[in-house]
Amino acid sequence: MRFQNVCLENIAYTLPDEIVTSDEIESRLQPVYDRLHLPAGRLELMTGIRERRFFPLGTRVGTISAQTANKAIDASGIPRAKFGAILHGSVCRDQLEPATACSVHHATGLPASACVMDVSNACLGLLNGALLIASMIELGQIQAGVIVGTEDGRGLVEGTIASLLSSPTLTRQQFKGEFASLTIGSASAALVLCDKRLSRTGNRLLGGHCLADSSHHQLCAGGVEVAKFGDDRPRMQTDSEALLHAGVTLAKQNWDATKKALGWRNSDVHKAFTHQVGKAHRKLLYENLALNPDIDFATVEFLGNTGSAALPTTAAIGLERGHVKRGENVALLGIGSGLNCVMLGWNIAS
Repeated sequence: MRFQNVCLENIAYTLPDEIVTSDEIESRLQPVYDRLHLPAGRLELMTGIRERRFFPLGTRVGTISAQTANKAIDASGIPRAKFGAILHGSVCRDQLEPATACSVHHATGLPASACVMDVSNACLGLLNGALLIASMIELGQIQAGVIVGTEDGRGLVEGTIASLLSSPTLTRQQFKGEFASLTIGSASAALVLCDKRLSRTGNRLLGGHCLADSSHHQLCAGGVEVAKFGDDRPRMQTDSEALLHAGVTLAKQNWDATKKALGWRNSDVHKAFTHQVGKAHRKLLYENLALNPDIDFATVEFLGNTGSAALPTTAAIGLERGHVKRGENVALLGIGSGLNCVMLGWNIAS
């Protein structure tokens, strides 16, 4: 897909104040570590994640998403009357219905004529939402839109810890299936896209490519099973090693298709932002895509895996810290369980 008239105008983010280190999580799991003879420091050593953040208990994700969306809208300088869509794209939402996007729409004061809906697709929800808005802009249906989402990992991490501690028959293999759940953090991100005629930055979203391999849809699955666990905190089962290799294989295929769609070679890519999983994923991904890892900017060490918010939050922080220069081509390399892969090209105006 190619876009001629779309600018990715602004990315905003919100981070929680509470920091929880990997050492703290392992301290809580000490009885499990002792029984299974697991070495201390394993969590950070294997993932590279030093800490992650959590919103306060009871936080409604829609409230945080509204704050983040307002940041992005205000920073864009685009009048609210020009916005024709507001989408909510995270896995976490306030309820099954109505759409969390409804409360966010109300809190942002966008027009009643705006398209309001939730879009959820594991760690790709925000990128999928960005593509929907970009397509609407390209077709001339709207002039601007915002996709926002907030992932709150507290329930998953604390529920996983509780399950591990309460299982007297837990094995090393079973612990391995829960390991990825301990890497999850919290963050909120919003992306504003607009017609290039409204843009103040000129930072064009060039297009990209999507690819799926749904034969791997069972490698990472999460949900709430109250009858099994006795509480309403989500749980997740992940075959981390199989997911790593299947995901990177799909990413390689989609990167080849993305370069073809954009008319790029690897040498045309100056900077990149990826989904934040862990150090092993980062290393293998860049090796398989034959890209220099120096073009990457990472937040996984201090934010953990923040799901659909991970890539846009990392991009926003990278921009703040001067990782991207004027005139550079930026690759947004997204992947999510399912498996699905979305890769986009973004040009920062000279």
